[in-house]
Amino acid sequence: MKANIIIRFMQHLAAGLLLVFFMGCEREITDLEVASSPANPEVFIDGFSPGLNYAAFGGSVPTAFDVDNDVTWNNSTASMRFEVPDANDPRGSFAGGVFFTEAGRDLSGFNALTFWAKATQSVTIGEIGFGNDLGENKHVVSINGLNITTGWKKYIIPIPDPSRLTNERGLFWYAAGNIDGKGFTFWIDEVRYEKLGTIAHPKFAILNGEDQEETSFIGVSKVVGGLTSTFNMPTGINQAINIAPAYFEFESSDPSIATVDERGHITVTGGPGNAEITAHVGDVPADGSLIIQSQGVFVHAPVPTQAPEDVISIFSDHYDDVPVNYYNGFWEPFQTTVSADFEVNGDRVLHYLDFNFVGIEFSSPTVNASNMTHLHINIYLPNPLNTNAQFQVELVDFGADVAGSVATTITVDEAQQWITLDLPLDNFPGLTSRSNLAQIIFVDVNGNIPSFYADNIFFYNEGDAPPLTEPAPTPTHAPENVISIFSDHYDNVPVDYYNGYWEPWQTTDSEFYEINGDNMLYYFQFNFVGIEFANPTVDASSMTHLHVHIYLPNPLYANAQFLVKLVDFGAGVEGTLTTTITVDQTQQWLSLNLPLANFPGLTSRSNLAQIIFEDINGNIPSFYADNIYFYSN
Repeated sequence: MKANIIIRFMQHLAAGLLLVFFMGCEREITDLEVASSPANPEVFIDGFSPGLNYAAFGGSVPTAFDVDNDVTWNNSTASMRFEVPDANDPRGSFAGGVFFTEAGRDLSGFNALTFWAKATQSVTIGEIGFGNDLGENKHVVSINGLNITTGWKKYIIPIPDPSRLTNERGLFWYAAGNIDGKGFTFWIDEVRYEKLGTIAHPKFAILNGEDQEETSFIGVSKVVGGLTSTFNMPTGINQAINIAPAYFEFESSDPSIATVDERGHITVTGGPGNAEITAHVGDVPADGSLIIQSQGVFVHAPVPTQAPEDVISIFSDHYDDVPVNYYNGFWEPFQTTVSADFEVNGDRVLHYLDFNFVGIEFSSPTVNASNMTHLHINIYLPNPLNTNAQFQVELVDFGADVAGSVATTITVDEAQQWITLDLPLDNFPGLTSRSNLAQIIFVDVNGNIPSFYADNIFFYNEGDAPPLTEPAPTPTHAPENVISIFSDHYDNVPVDYYNGYWEPWQTTDSEFYEINGDNMLYYFQFNFVGIEFANPTVDASSMTHLHVHIYLPNPLYANAQFLVKLVDFGAGVEGTLTTTITVDQTQQWLSLNLPLANFPGLTSRSNLAQIIFEDINGNIPSFYADNIYFYSN
């Protein structure tokens, strides 16, 4: 799979990314001849044809190609040898390159590229073809997964429309990856263009041969996809080939509604009205069509009003989006939903067709929405509803492996207009954690929503928690029985920091907060945070407890697990103790008195150096802390 991904990318590389140029038959660059005939069909016949050059793809092994005078077809004097590297070869991860000429050739009198090939074993070549000219690559043609055996065999790649190749520079190209991590060698000989009478029944298609209809608006642009082609070969087998859009002649039945250019780029220009997009290659009509049903001027989704600092955006042009793996994973075999996303005057919109369910994934990295209160989505149903619809939204947390869903009723009169969904995260039953959110899933519950648009998908915080107005209770322990880390009521030991911000995992930020001269710590965007007092460390051998005052300003949607860890630098040991904070304990000061003997693993506390707080189940977006000290009871 890795090799195929690389291969598809290389097909579109520009000349600036190509590494090595190779000249055959001991010729120097200055000695290359200009093609003697513009209709020269020969590419490699016992050596490089006049004017032929070779360039290796970036990332490939630069020396993968060479001329071989020993292994040849039909006792010829030379062949092309390609050595595919093993996996993790330091020279490059695959073999690939382009054979091209500086001056174009007229290949319109031929209908196929042919060559003979063999390999050291039965192998599959990732992609091989012609039309890559280090520039536009306008007329690229290729075959995926060409099977080559250990005996010489002739291979044929049809030309979809020879009349297009009147000045072609890209005569041959290939890209091949290892098989199960192992490299191999293959040879190609007698590469030429021919006029064959044994290729028949060409078939072409756009949109994979389907007749589709699509609602659209003025300014929407999209590309015709699903371009396919097959030819009946001399063996009787129908050979599928990949062909570039430039071979198709695209047409619009009404350019005042929608236009389509030579690359298959559709632009909706007017409306209301319909235009049908069709295509043909040469004199062969292509199967498939697209009827654009323009509704006229596009009404954009409402502009969101949440401040950027209160938002974690999944999809919106009004905020910076987090990394997203995909907006439609197409989870087979049950999903039918396909995407036809579009853009209107720079505004991107997600468009889901044949809707039953669809998932958006953002797991690299996951999203910590612990400090968020709502999920916002704008949706637009372009099709009239025949009855009220149930639109379900599901959130999935990969960390705790939990999910919760909310179904919203969309009434018949809400179709064909933008609907704003602001869904409280507290109302997703089962979602006991949202610190590692990774998926948003949309489901058509009662099968009444054939398609919808979506925009402005983001989590947000509805507002700040109520301000803290009361300081923590005054501690009652005698100063001589206390070693204080942070408190205005005792003398504190030296502290290196109250928030070391340990990257890359920590999200917690902090600031000092003061009420009537009483200082406290405020931690927000909380996942974990560490206080360090290592210079010098603290000898708490005579202490019995750790005391901490905490205040959770945000309501909890489930009971929270607040973990405290102590670390002893001398013995290199640590211990943790977890406290459950119930939903009804928020927005009040809580006094934690934690016995040091109850920290399992903490076999020494004579060189304590760190106190670490952690949100176990992702349910504590922020908290205040005060009066952090060890004491002897």
